[in-house]
Amino acid sequence: MRGRAFVFGDGIDTDALAPGIFMKLPIAELARHCLESVDSTFVQNVKPGDILVGGLNFGVGSSREQAAEALKELGIACVIARSFGNIFYRNALNFGLPVLVCPTWSGIQNGDVLDVDPRSGLIENLAQKTGFSAQPLPDFLLEMIDNGGLVPHLEKRFARERQNMTGKTEP
Repeated sequence: MRGRAFVFGDGIDTDALAPGIFMKLPIAELARHCLESVDSTFVQNVKPGDILVGGLNFGVGSSREQAAEALKELGIACVIARSFGNIFYRNALNFGLPVLVCPTWSGIQNGDVLDVDPRSGLIENLAQKTGFSAQPLPDFLLEMIDNGGLVPHLEKRFARERQNMTGKTEP
Protein backbone atom coordinates (compact mmCIF):
# COMPACT_ATOMS: atom_id res chain seq x y z
CA MET A 1 0.00 0.00 0.00
CA ARG A 2 1.12 3.52 -0.74
CA GLY A 3 -0.14 6.72 0.83
CA ARG A 4 0.64 10.10 2.34
CA ALA A 5 1.81 10.17 5.94
CA PHE A 6 -0.01 11.99 8.73
CA VAL A 7 2.37 12.04 11.67
CA PHE A 8 1.32 12.29 15.32
CA GLY A 9 3.27 12.09 18.56
CA ASP A 10 3.11 9.89 21.63
CA GLY A 11 0.01 9.09 23.64
CA ILE A 12 -2.70 9.66 21.02
CA ASP A 13 -5.64 8.23 22.95
CA THR A 14 -9.00 6.83 21.95
CA ASP A 15 -10.69 10.02 23.20
CA ALA A 16 -8.84 11.97 20.49
CA LEU A 17 -9.72 9.37 17.85
CA ALA A 18 -13.39 9.06 18.85
CA PRO A 19 -14.39 12.00 21.08
CA GLY A 20 -16.89 10.95 23.74
CA ILE A 21 -19.26 13.83 23.05
CA PHE A 22 -19.94 12.38 19.56
CA MET A 23 -20.14 8.68 20.51
CA LYS A 24 -23.91 8.40 20.02
CA LEU A 25 -23.74 9.68 16.45
CA PRO A 26 -23.46 7.41 13.39
CA ILE A 27 -19.86 6.42 12.63
CA ALA A 28 -19.67 8.70 9.57
CA GLU A 29 -20.50 11.70 11.76
CA LEU A 30 -18.20 10.61 14.59
CA ALA A 31 -15.35 10.17 12.11
CA ARG A 32 -15.71 13.84 11.10
CA HIS A 33 -14.35 14.69 14.57
CA CYS A 34 -11.47 12.20 14.60
CA LEU A 35 -8.27 13.77 15.95
CA GLU A 36 -9.73 17.30 15.89
CA SER A 37 -8.40 17.94 19.40
CA VAL A 38 -4.87 17.27 18.13
CA ASP A 39 -5.09 18.61 14.55
CA SER A 40 -8.20 20.59 13.63
CA THR A 41 -7.46 20.17 9.89
CA PHE A 42 -6.90 16.40 9.88
CA VAL A 43 -10.34 15.35 8.65
CA GLN A 44 -10.39 18.02 5.93
CA ASN A 45 -6.97 16.94 4.64
CA VAL A 46 -6.99 13.16 4.97
CA LYS A 47 -7.88 11.10 1.90
CA PRO A 48 -8.63 7.40 1.47
CA GLY A 49 -5.37 5.49 1.28
CA ASP A 50 -3.43 7.82 3.57
CA ILE A 51 -1.29 6.38 6.36
CA LEU A 52 -1.30 7.43 9.99
CA VAL A 53 2.05 7.40 11.82
CA GLY A 54 2.17 7.60 15.59
CA GLY A 55 4.61 7.50 18.45
CA LEU A 56 4.38 5.48 21.65
CA ASN A 57 1.05 4.13 22.94
CA PHE A 58 -1.05 5.04 19.92
CA GLY A 59 -4.69 4.31 20.79
CA VAL A 60 -4.11 4.14 24.52
CA GLY A 61 -7.13 4.72 26.75
CA SER A 62 -10.65 3.41 26.86
CA SER A 63 -11.72 0.34 24.95
CA ARG A 64 -14.01 2.18 22.52
CA GLU A 65 -13.90 0.29 19.27
CA GLN A 66 -15.14 3.40 17.46
CA ALA A 67 -11.59 4.79 17.62
CA ALA A 68 -10.40 2.23 15.07
CA GLU A 69 -13.71 2.28 13.22
CA ALA A 70 -13.45 6.07 12.70
CA LEU A 71 -10.03 5.68 11.06
CA LYS A 72 -11.39 2.94 8.83
CA GLU A 73 -14.39 5.14 7.94
CA LEU A 74 -11.99 7.92 6.87
CA GLY A 75 -10.19 5.49 4.56
CA ILE A 76 -6.91 5.27 6.47
CA ALA A 77 -4.94 2.47 4.77
CA CYS A 78 -2.90 1.55 7.84
CA VAL A 79 -1.47 2.86 11.09
CA ILE A 80 2.22 2.66 11.90
CA ALA A 81 3.32 3.42 15.46
CA ARG A 82 6.20 2.79 17.81
CA SER A 83 3.71 0.98 20.08
CA PHE A 84 -0.06 0.64 20.46
CA GLY A 85 -2.58 0.43 23.23
CA ASN A 86 -3.42 -3.28 23.31
CA ILE A 87 -7.18 -2.94 22.97
CA PHE A 88 -6.91 -0.41 20.13
CA TYR A 89 -4.47 -2.73 18.32
CA ARG A 90 -6.92 -5.62 18.41
CA ASN A 91 -9.94 -3.45 17.59
CA ALA A 92 -8.13 -2.07 14.52
CA LEU A 93 -7.43 -5.57 13.23
CA ASN A 94 -11.03 -6.58 13.98
CA PHE A 95 -12.20 -3.73 11.72
CA GLY A 96 -9.77 -4.71 8.97
CA LEU A 97 -7.34 -1.86 9.60
CA PRO A 98 -3.69 -2.93 9.37
CA VAL A 99 -1.58 -1.76 12.31
CA LEU A 100 2.19 -2.11 12.24
CA VAL A 101 4.52 -1.81 15.21
CA CYS A 102 7.70 -0.02 14.12
CA PRO A 103 9.68 1.22 17.13
CA THR A 104 12.54 2.50 14.94
CA TRP A 105 10.79 4.82 12.49
CA SER A 106 12.26 8.31 12.34
CA GLY A 107 12.27 11.30 10.05
CA ILE A 108 8.82 10.73 8.56
CA GLN A 109 7.16 14.08 7.90
CA ASN A 110 3.54 14.98 7.20
CA GLY A 111 2.91 14.50 3.50
CA ASP A 112 5.78 12.08 2.88
CA VAL A 113 4.69 9.23 0.65
CA LEU A 114 5.15 5.84 2.29
CA ASP A 115 5.16 2.43 0.65
CA VAL A 116 4.13 -0.18 3.23
CA ASP A 117 4.14 -3.97 2.96
CA PRO A 118 2.32 -5.44 6.00
CA ARG A 119 3.36 -8.99 5.02
CA SER A 120 7.10 -8.29 5.16
CA GLY A 121 6.89 -5.32 7.54
CA LEU A 122 8.96 -3.17 5.19
CA ILE A 123 8.20 0.55 5.17
CA GLU A 124 9.82 2.80 2.59
CA ASN A 125 9.68 6.56 2.86
CA LEU A 126 9.81 7.55 -0.81
CA ALA A 127 10.24 11.26 -0.01
CA GLN A 128 13.21 10.79 2.34
CA LYS A 129 14.61 7.70 0.60
CA THR A 130 14.76 5.82 3.89
CA GLY A 131 13.36 2.51 5.03
CA PHE A 132 12.28 0.81 8.22
CA SER A 133 11.30 -2.65 9.36
CA ALA A 134 8.07 -3.11 11.27
CA GLN A 135 6.78 -6.29 12.81
CA PRO A 136 5.13 -8.09 9.89
CA LEU A 137 1.52 -9.21 10.19
CA PRO A 138 1.02 -12.97 10.01
CA ASP A 139 -0.90 -14.48 7.11
CA PHE A 140 -4.00 -15.33 9.16
CA LEU A 141 -4.38 -11.66 10.19
CA LEU A 142 -3.75 -10.46 6.63
CA GLU A 143 -6.51 -12.81 5.43
CA MET A 144 -8.87 -11.38 8.06
CA ILE A 145 -7.97 -7.83 6.99
CA ASP A 146 -8.47 -8.72 3.31
CA ASN A 147 -11.93 -10.03 4.20
CA GLY A 148 -12.82 -6.66 5.77
CA GLY A 149 -12.26 -7.52 9.42
CA LEU A 150 -13.28 -10.13 11.96
CA VAL A 151 -17.06 -10.27 11.38
CA PRO A 152 -16.90 -10.49 7.55
CA HIS A 153 -14.05 -12.98 7.89
CA LEU A 154 -16.07 -15.24 10.19
CA GLU A 155 -19.18 -14.92 8.01
CA LYS A 156 -17.14 -16.02 4.99
CA ARG A 157 -15.57 -18.89 6.91
CA PHE A 158 -18.91 -20.13 8.32
CA ALA A 159 -20.54 -19.94 4.88
CA ARG A 160 -17.68 -22.00 3.44
CA GLU A 161 -18.04 -24.56 6.26
CA ARG A 162 -21.83 -24.79 5.72
CA GLN A 163 -21.25 -25.28 2.02
CA ASN A 164 -18.77 -28.06 2.73
CA MET A 165 -21.27 -29.76 5.07
CA THR A 166 -24.32 -29.42 2.81
CA GLY A 167 -22.77 -29.21 -0.65
CA LYS A 168 -24.97 -26.18 -1.36
CA THR A 169 -23.80 -22.68 -2.19
CA GLU A 170 -25.39 -19.96 -0.06
CA PRO A 171 -25.95 -16.40 -1.28
